[in-house]
Amino acid sequence: MPDMSASVSLAVTHLVPLAKEIDENKVTPGVLGFIVFAVMALAVWGLMKSMSKHMGKVDFKEAPAEGETSATKTETRQG
Repeated sequence: MPDMSASVSLAVTHLVPLAKEIDENKVTPGVLGFIVFAVMALAVWGLMKSMSKHMGKVDFKEAPAEGETSATKTETRQG
């Protein structure tokens, strides 16, 4: 396996000048953006948990259609 440290150091060498080019006057999300994202993530988590609980309570059994009911009765009588 080739030596990975050489390729990693080469990649870091190319990325360091890019990091120096970052403009300090640019607007970033900051703490407020993180807080809003965290609140939204917690809300989605809570909604998913609630939905899972409610879906677990569902006991859905499909009623047979009118046409199927008479067909199954005739089959059981003949058999």
